[in-house]
Formats: sequence, structure tokens, C-alpha cells
Amino acid sequence: MRLLQPLLFTAVILFSTALFSQHKSGTQFEGPIKTELRGEPGNWQLYRGGEPYYIIGVGGQTRLDKAVEYGANSIRTWGAEEAINVLDKAHEKGLSVVFGLWVGVERQGFDYNDGKAVKAQLEAFTEVVKKYKDHPAILLWGIGNENDLFYSDFKVWNAINDIAKMVHEVDGNHPTMTVTAGIDVAEVQLIQERAPHIDILGINTYAGLIGIDKEIRSYGWEKPYIIAEWGPSGHWEVPKTEWGAPVEQTSREKAASYKKRYQQGIASDPEMCIGSYVFLWGQKQETTPTWYGVFLEDGRETEVTDVLQYVWTGSYPENRAPTLHDISIEGKGRYESVYVQPSTYITAMVEAEDPDGDPITYKWEILPESTDIKSGGDAESRPESVDFRRRETGDPHILMFRTPRKEGPYRLFCYVGDGQGKAAVANIPFFVSGEL
Repeated sequence: MRLLQPLLFTAVILFSTALFSQHKSGTQFEGPIKTELRGEPGNWQLYRGGEPYYIIGVGGQTRLDKAVEYGANSIRTWGAEEAINVLDKAHEKGLSVVFGLWVGVERQGFDYNDGKAVKAQLEAFTEVVKKYKDHPAILLWGIGNENDLFYSDFKVWNAINDIAKMVHEVDGNHPTMTVTAGIDVAEVQLIQERAPHIDILGINTYAGLIGIDKEIRSYGWEKPYIIAEWGPSGHWEVPKTEWGAPVEQTSREKAASYKKRYQQGIASDPEMCIGSYVFLWGQKQETTPTWYGVFLEDGRETEVTDVLQYVWTGSYPENRAPTLHDISIEGKGRYESVYVQPSTYITAMVEAEDPDGDPITYKWEILPESTDIKSGGDAESRPESVDFRRRETGDPHILMFRTPRKEGPYRLFCYVGDGQGKAAVANIPFFVSGEL
């Protein structure tokens, strides 16, 4: 789509500007709540309304009542339209908002050698900032997200700096942040040299979270930072099957990862880390339908939400989610590259329990391995479920099912529910082959 990019992006910017100018939400604000950074290089504190403010944030704009109930005080948005749509609702619930400005990314075709497109982007953001800068929900401006992912043109940092400089000129009440995909020394140097108007570095990091406090100091960053996305081990960070399918953590394993990464990664650096935004406060298809969301597609909560409430408040919820320890096919585990023959009855097994002793239900699903894999969280389509026959085993932990007729890679999912809005999930990749 690169050839269409310059005209298409300019058209989108112009349309968005018109949309923002017509938007009625918050047209009469009660006034901004000033956010400021106090401290010195290597030792920072965020203040909001004159009071110390540590960010306990969620990435997403849904289930805000749950976010507040579990201890969150802020939400992150990625683009201006979604930020505008949630400002009033967030403020009513006492939540601050990172107002995201989606800066054009090279992997989606934006060309930073196209001066007209770069100028149009800056002008559109200028109108947005002028219009919404005084909304009391705004905490800071998030300028760009993972513009460093699969890029080659360093001029993006100059463009980000121009946007941050504009924000400082137009809005004296809110700092600026840009967000990178992980962090390395070259990236830190580029941002310091080309984008000095950025006040806060946001870092999206998953399995690499623990130890990032030492890395960021060794790379020479002295301003504050936020862990702008964090969660389970990413699909690029886990072991793969022989046919290349990444092996997803169970919801139990994810919960353990969230707890460890928060306690030993985020909360362990109060001098420079001013907070975080957990990912994803919601649900999405990315590699699988269950990989990143702390909620399932049907809205049920997993063990991850229990852990988040604990690390944020010090207390677990009264009703705890079920635990699904593991899943296997024909006695083989998730890391053993399971091959099966087509149209053959085989047996799968899970180990599950509920800590409250609630009766639990089991739901099984087969999906083809996703082929719509994108980068940087770009939208993906969910594979359609595969119909399959099953035989009763008399044991809900055990599924006897007939494998798909069509050869290729699949995943078997098991969802375990407690009937009270909580669930556990695990999946195991398997490959149907007639050449066994």
C-alpha cells in the first residue's frame, strides 16, 4: 500500500481534523489538572494537581468500572479519536488518560520524506491539542507508538520532536511521552539527540521487563520512564513447535508472569519509573484470541485480573478464578510438537481446579493456526472454529475427539469456568499429517 500512502494519509488527516472540530464531547471543560515532573536526572516524581501521582494504568478503554474496582487510576489510549471518546467517561470515574496521538508508522506506509504528509500530520495534531488540552482527564500526551518497529528512517524522531515542541508551546499543563518497542542504546541516543522535547520515555516490554531499570540507566537515559505496555510473554519470545507455532502460556502461567514482572520490574524502580499500563485491558485477536487480553471474548476474567488486583491493592478478590495447570494431547505436552493423523479419534486432557471449590465447566474449541499475523499489534482476523466430533469419556477433564480431515497446523483450546464470571484457558498446538 506504499504507493497510495501520501494522498491517502493526507486525506485521512484532513478528515480527522474535521471530525475533531465537530466533536461535541467536553466542549466546555472545567479546566485542566496540571501534571508535572519534579526531581532531577535519575530521580523523578510525577505530580498531578499538586499531589504525588503514581500511575497504576490499564491499556484499553473498556470495563472502566472494573479497572477502578481493582485499583487502577489511569488508562492509555493510542489514537486521538479513541481518546476523545473516552475522556468524559474516564473523568467521571476518576481515571486519568494518556491522550494518544497516533504518529504515522513506516511499516504501514508513512513516508517521512513526504514533507506534505509530515506537515499535515503536525497541523492535525495541533488542532487536536488546542481543542482538548484543558480537559481535566488528560494526564499526558502519548506521541507515537512503536514507530521504531521495522523502520529505517530516523527522521521520524524529528517529526515526533516537532509534535512534542508544539505540545509544549500550546499546552503548559501536560508532559509528552513517546513509546518504543523495547529499548536499546542506539534508540535512546536517537531520541535524546533528535527529540529533546520528549519528557518521558514509554517502553513496551514483555518478557524483557525485569532488568530494564538497569538497561535504561546504562544506555544513558536520565529522564523518567513509563512501562507503557506489559503483560505475558510475547508470541515472539516463547518456544515454537517444529512447524513454527509459538507456544502460548496458560492463564495460570500468565498470572505468575504478571505478578513477578510487576513486583520485580515495575515496582522495584521508584526513582525513575513513574508507573505502567498493563496490556491488554480487554480482548483481541493477536496470534490467538487469548494471548494478550486479561478478559476472554465472552467477558469472563482470568487469573491475571486476580493478580493485578493483588499487586495494585494488596488484596485478592473474594471470588478467585479457576486454575488450569496444563493441557496435553495423547500424553504429550505443549512443547513436544504434537503430530496426529487426520480423521482419527485421539484424547486430550487438562488439569484444572477452582480455589474456592466452585463447580467448574469445560468448553473445548479447535482453531486453525492463524495465518493473518501482523506486526506491532495491527488488527488481525480470528480464524473460524473447526467443527469436530467427540465421544463421551465420563470425565470432564478428558476430551476424546476426531481430528480435522484437512492436514495442517491447529490449536486445541480449553476454557474452564466457575459460573461466576471467572475462567481459565490453555491451548496446545498440534499438526495434522497423513504421513505419520
